[in-house]
Amino acid sequence: MIGAMATRSEIGSLATTLDELTRRVSTLAEAANANDEDTAVELFGVERSLSGALRRLRKLAEPGRS
Repeated sequence: MIGAMATRSEIGSLATTLDELTRRVSTLAEAANANDEDTAVELFGVERSLSGALRRLRKLAEPGRS
């Protein structure tokens, strides 16, 4: 049980880091949108992928999961 809690804690920490990275990519994508549409499209795609990964990590970090 302690190992599972440590794992959830580590996953929660990773989720926090990924959330910050996702926000940074989003900010870059929005800034690029006005000047470089191709870059913005790619960055928004990266943002979607990161957001999906973040949802999955948060789900794994939920209490009650083994």
